[in-house]
Amino acid sequence: MAKKPKTVFVCQECGYESSKWMGQCICGAWNSMVEEKVVQTSADDRRRRTSGSGAGSASASGRAGRPSRLSGIRSGETDRVDTGISELNRVLGGGLVPGSLTLISGEPGIGKSTIIIQAAANIARSGGTVLYVSGEESEEQIKMRADRVCGDIPDQLYILAETNMESIQAVCRDLSPVFLIIDSIQTMYTDQMESAPGSVSQVRACGNELMRIGKTDRIPVFIVAHVTKSGDLAGPRIVEHMVDCVLSFTGDRTHEMRILRAQKNRFGTTSEIGAFEMGQNGLTGIENLSGLLMEEMAEDSEGAAATAVYEGTRPLILEVQALTSPCGAGFPRRTALGIDHNRLNMILAVLEKKLGLRLGTQDVYVNIVGGLRPEGTYTDLAVAMAVMSSCLGKSLDSKTLVLGEIGLTGDLRSVQNAEKIVREADRLGFRRVILPLRNAERLKGIGTEIRVIGIRSISELRALF
Repeated sequence: MAKKPKTVFVCQECGYESSKWMGQCICGAWNSMVEEKVVQTSADDRRRRTSGSGAGSASASGRAGRPSRLSGIRSGETDRVDTGISELNRVLGGGLVPGSLTLISGEPGIGKSTIIIQAAANIARSGGTVLYVSGEESEEQIKMRADRVCGDIPDQLYILAETNMESIQAVCRDLSPVFLIIDSIQTMYTDQMESAPGSVSQVRACGNELMRIGKTDRIPVFIVAHVTKSGDLAGPRIVEHMVDCVLSFTGDRTHEMRILRAQKNRFGTTSEIGAFEMGQNGLTGIENLSGLLMEEMAEDSEGAAATAVYEGTRPLILEVQALTSPCGAGFPRRTALGIDHNRLNMILAVLEKKLGLRLGTQDVYVNIVGGLRPEGTYTDLAVAMAVMSSCLGKSLDSKTLVLGEIGLTGDLRSVQNAEKIVREADRLGFRRVILPLRNAERLKGIGTEIRVIGIRSISELRALF
C-alpha cells in the first residue's frame, strides 16, 4: 500500500536533498533547489515488485549476502560481446562486458544514435536479441535511420517507444535481450517518483533500476545522456559514478570526422580513442587516423609543425598550427584550440625568457588541426616551434616530426612510447624527428632510416630552422 508522498527539495546540480528550500546548496550553486515529491512504498510492495521483475534470481540461488572467494571467481574478459565495430570495441577495451552499464554523451546530431543502431544491428545479426528503447523518437523514425545505415535489418532487433521504467522491465522479462539500449535517460521516469522526467530524482531512480536489470541478468546496457551547452553531461554526476563506462562523442557536425573517447572505463584504459567518418551510410571506422590528419598538411609552410601523441595503444600524428600578428591596442590576445590555455601561456613565457622572442606585443593563435584535444605534454615542443616559425617568418620542414615536454627552465623532458611514435613516423614518410636528448639516446639502433635529433633545451631550437 502506497504511503503519502514525501516532499523534498533536490539540487539540480549535485543531487543534494533537503527537507527545506535553501537559496544556496552545499555545493555552492544558487537557486538550484527544486521541489519534488517521492512516493514511499511499503516493504510488501517492494518485495512484490522485486519478485515479479526477476530481480530475485540472485536471492533465489541462495548466494545473496554471502561472500565469495576472489580466487574462485571466473574472469569475464573472455565473455565480451563483439559490437561489430572495431573502433568502438577498441574504446570499450575489447567489446561489451555482460552486465556493464555504458553511458554515451555528445552534442545533438553528432552521431550517438547512429553508432548505437549500427552496433545493435551487428549484435542482432550474430544471433542475439537486442532491445532498443527510445523515449525521444517514434518507431518509424528509428526505422528510417536503420534503413539508411544498417541495410538489411535483422529480425532479432526489437524497437520499443516507451518512457516508463516499469513497462521496460516487463518487456525485458518477456524478451530476455542480450543487449539493451536506453535513448535517453533524461526521458525515462518511474512511478515511484512524482517528479518530472529528467529531474535528479528520476534520473537517479531510473539509473539504479537499469543497473539492477543489467547486473542481475548480465545484460550490457547502453545509456544515452544529454549534454549542456558547455559540453558536460546534463544533471548531477551521480549517473557517471554509477555506470561502468562513460563515452564522449565529439566532433564538428560540419566535418566528417568524429572522435569517441572513454572518460571512464572500469574494463579498459581511458586513454584510448576511436575515430569515425560520418557518411551517407552511417559511421565508418578510420584505421589510419594519422595518415588522414596529415594528408592535407602543406609543405614547408610558416607556423606549422607535425607532432605526435600516444593514445591508448597507438601513436597519433597531428599537425600544430600557430599564427602571430602585431597587437593593435591593449593586451595581446592568446587563443588556444586543442591545447590547454594555461599551458600555452607557460610555453610563451619560456620562449620570451630563454630565447628572447618579443611576444608581449603579438597576438598568438594556436590550433590542433582536426578538432582533436590531445592529453599530456607531448605537443609542448611542437607548439613552441610553430610559434617560433610564425614569429621569425621561417618555415619548418614538413617532413620533420617534433615532440617533447618543455620545463619552466627551458629544458626538455622525455616522453613515453617514443620508439613506437618514431616507427609510425617512419611509416608515414617522415625524414627527421626532433625530441628530447634522453629519448634520442634510447632510440639508437632501432633499425629505421629516419634521422633522430636529440636536444637538451629550447636554446638549440634556432639552429633547427
